[in-house]
Amino acid sequence: METYFQGFLMGLAYVAPIGVQNLFVINSAITQKRSKALLIALVVIFFDISLAFACFFGIGLLIDKLEWLKLAILLIGSLIIIYIGQGLLRSKSSLKENNETNVSLTKVITTACVVTWFNPQAIIDGTMMLGAFRVSLPSNTSTYFILGVTSASFTWFTGITLFVSLFSHKFNDNILRIINIICGIIIIFYGIKLLLSFYNMISL
Repeated sequence: METYFQGFLMGLAYVAPIGVQNLFVINSAITQKRSKALLIALVVIFFDISLAFACFFGIGLLIDKLEWLKLAILLIGSLIIIYIGQGLLRSKSSLKENNETNVSLTKVITTACVVTWFNPQAIIDGTMMLGAFRVSLPSNTSTYFILGVTSASFTWFTGITLFVSLFSHKFNDNILRIINIICGIIIIFYGIKLLLSFYNMISL
């Protein structure tokens, strides 16, 4: 049980910092009906948990051994993140329009996959944090640890979705536009930072 709670706390530390995943979930909770927002949260949780398993059970070995893979993840991921941020800056979202349940499941799955599996910082951080714990844990307790991590992902994303959805009536189109601009700027800054990391790596 102690190992489970250790994994739960580590999982919260992994998913809680504001990032592309969180911004996507928060924006969905504001602009979509609660049922749709919860569906989006569950899809994000699925991809987040799959990434956590991959990081915990070995993707770090590939990144450590294949320098070109790390560079490719940084370059492609940073460009995709910057593109997502620019899309938010250009968007003219309307709560009235977005409250319709017209977001296709395909688009939800695609976007959730992109903000999770094409987020280089999530892959690298997950590899460093979860991979390091995997090595340090006895084999008979590692299952409890990763279950704690996955529980944290489920708790966090469903929690912020329900919280934001409950207070979504306090938002209007102008507030949503401001949120999109702030989120877009944060995401673009985040992408540029990763692009600089790529540049620094190839400059060495």
